Amino acid sequence: MSEFGALSVVPPVLAIALAIVTRKAVLSLFLGVWSGAVIFTGGVGLEQTFTWIAEAISQEDSIFHAQIIIFTLLLGSGVAMMWRLGGSYAVRDWAIERVDTKRKAGFVAWLLGLLLFFDDYANTAVVGSTMKDVSDHLGVSREKLSYIVDSTAAPVATLAISSWVAFQLSMIDAGYEAAGVTDRPGSFEIFLQAIPFNVYSILAIAMVAIVVLSRRDYGEMLAAEHRASTTGNVTREDATPMQDVEDELGEPDVSNPRLTSFFGPIAVLVVVTIGSALWTGYSPSATLYDMVTGADYALALIFGSFAMVASTYALGLAFGTLTLGESVDTTIDGFGIMLTAVTILVLAWSIGNVVSALETGDYVAAVVEQFLSPELLPVVVLFTAAFVAFSTGSSWGTMSIVTPIAVPVAWELTGTHTMVAAVVGVVFSGAIFGDHSSPISDTTVLSATFTGADLIDHVRTQLYYAVTVVVVAAVLLVVWGYTRVTPLALLPVGVLALVGLVYAFSEFDASRRGISAKQSDEPPAAADD
Repeated sequence: MSEFGALSVVPPVLAIALAIVTRKAVLSLFLGVWSGAVIFTGGVGLEQTFTWIAEAISQEDSIFHAQIIIFTLLLGSGVAMMWRLGGSYAVRDWAIERVDTKRKAGFVAWLLGLLLFFDDYANTAVVGSTMKDVSDHLGVSREKLSYIVDSTAAPVATLAISSWVAFQLSMIDAGYEAAGVTDRPGSFEIFLQAIPFNVYSILAIAMVAIVVLSRRDYGEMLAAEHRASTTGNVTREDATPMQDVEDELGEPDVSNPRLTSFFGPIAVLVVVTIGSALWTGYSPSATLYDMVTGADYALALIFGSFAMVASTYALGLAFGTLTLGESVDTTIDGFGIMLTAVTILVLAWSIGNVVSALETGDYVAAVVEQFLSPELLPVVVLFTAAFVAFSTGSSWGTMSIVTPIAVPVAWELTGTHTMVAAVVGVVFSGAIFGDHSSPISDTTVLSATFTGADLIDHVRTQLYYAVTVVVVAAVLLVVWGYTRVTPLALLPVGVLALVGLVYAFSEFDASRRGISAKQSDEPPAAADD
């Protein structure tokens, strides 16, 4: 239990509440860090408070965080170079002939999110950058595209063989070690058994497909899509997009834009990232499984993004589009369009260090332990993990806090590996839900960045859908807790429930707002230029 008690929850909740109310992410995050410093130091003096803030910002996991910042900046340069080479225009023109409706654009974005399962960061970068101009042309709101990208990236990564797997397997090991259980199945076997219990992630992916194919929205997303459909404005009038390449760099001066200028660098990013990941996990006796689970994905992302930028330099020289000096200037400009994202990432990680120092996760877990029973254990663990992830903005941090607590409790209450697998899957679900709901989550920040959305607008619009999915997931877990019916049978029921809720909520909200529940599938006149 944290020595700071309920005060340990104040910094993350304050930062999140201020961000949602004020729409000022940087200011809100800084005030959250400041409040944590005051609580930790007792407010004894400005010098000590500032010193503690500096320590929080300096990061415990400095190497990993530095790698992600480098990756983000290099991707900004890659996006800028593709823009200057005319690659974005070429993709837009090519896609206009084939992807001519909002439904098709949303479905392609969703499908790309499923295919790029190997890493959530790369997923958000590739899908967001690929679909932004196409979606803009068709009048899809940036909020909607951000939701599609965010709600496929992490859920897919946590279900597939990806950069998450090694960490998730280590959490299963840590849970069993904390429970003192030695005679047990392998960690990968438990991971596979846990997949059907990762209910939120599975239903979140299904929810995106339902919303896209039905063309129905509710909550603030309905307002955003109605605005985009009727006015062609893909962002709110006074929004602050995390990235706006056209405003920052101007129109590309390319008379003959080529698809190679876009798809070439993207292919290099994917191939080099996957190849580098396998290389970092290689040893003479390593199997493919060992290479996947032992890879250094953060380092691989740097290699991939660097190779992506290098390929744009080569294309600029080969096509005679950009000189070396112009490419260097564009690279620096690309760093600039990512500065807001990097600032928010650093402050979000700082909040993570604050809640670690205040032991927020331990406090929440200790409070919730009082309400556990075998039947309700999964749903209690779900919301515990969700609150920790919401407060910390870290899926991995949530898994590391909650898994070693949940697994021993599950074993003590039931003594079955099935319940262990269930709580492992549920921890993953809660972590992803909290991540989707929190403006201090790195994947939330990156999703808004690469789709060019306002961060807080992205969070506010996505929250309605995330809450709907987690409520359905919770009901299914309660049913499983009391009936032990296979979760594979419950998941289709959950999908059908989501279909019904989307139709019901969209009709109710549209009636309340006096607009159509089903938005037009055609580009608005303002966007069709």
